[in-house]
Amino acid sequence: MTRHVALVVNPTSGRGLGARVAPVVRARFEAAGLTVSEYATTCAEDVGRISAEVIASGADAVALIGGDGTVHLGAQVLARSGMPFGVIPAGTGNDFARGVGIPLDDPGAAADRIVAGRTRSVDLAVAKDEFITTVVAGGFDSLVNKRANAMSWPKGNARYTVATLAELRTFKPLSYVLTIDDEVIETDAMLVAVGTGPTYGGGLQICAGAEIDDGLLDITVIKPVSRLTLLQMFPKLSKGTHVGHPMVQAYRGKSVRLESPGVTAYADGEILGPLPVDIGIAPGALTVFA
Repeated sequence: MTRHVALVVNPTSGRGLGARVAPVVRARFEAAGLTVSEYATTCAEDVGRISAEVIASGADAVALIGGDGTVHLGAQVLARSGMPFGVIPAGTGNDFARGVGIPLDDPGAAADRIVAGRTRSVDLAVAKDEFITTVVAGGFDSLVNKRANAMSWPKGNARYTVATLAELRTFKPLSYVLTIDDEVIETDAMLVAVGTGPTYGGGLQICAGAEIDDGLLDITVIKPVSRLTLLQMFPKLSKGTHVGHPMVQAYRGKSVRLESPGVTAYADGEILGPLPVDIGIAPGALTVFA
């Protein structure tokens, strides 16, 4: 059983939720007899530096309190380190935690997963020399992500809904060149999403059916549709029932090159950079409590 846990807290995650959750998690660890070393970040970029310190400290495991952005930064250091990695969800989307089955609204229960000590290895995508823990978005969804990140209201997942409605007013289909392994696909589309897990945007199952430990990337292409059809499709994403729609195409592969002029890609809810982007897969790169 893990005896010494390094607790890394992003106090700004979820508009202060990270700071409020930390005492609950620490108390649960200590009640289980674990030794806890707590590290608080002053900015998101501290997460990687602190994660490196944790690896060198001799701790048995690390637990991150934060959202997908925090997890993304921690994974850059913790991937392939062999150190078990636990997540206490405290962000807006929490899609990585969702993908590995961590309770989203019960920090004590999430902490119990770490106390129990059961781990699994999960895949990470790799793009622009970064590990990606959820989905790379390029198209309408990346514009929604950009707008949602800039919004201070409303809170939670409702921001994505408001941002979606705002972007629908002016969005037009984009031209893509998509290379999956050795197959080249030229197509117009509303968006292309590439993920190791099924969800982004706070639970939208854009890559429904994706498995985080199968060594493959899942690719979803939504072909050109009317604004009304796209608006009608977004609620279906929360249940994965968009699969089977004639304008939704799904692929799998070990490598993806995504090209579209003028499009900026987002990954794990944060800006990745302009297309083109080459995306690969790092099978079993991260060991997580789940």
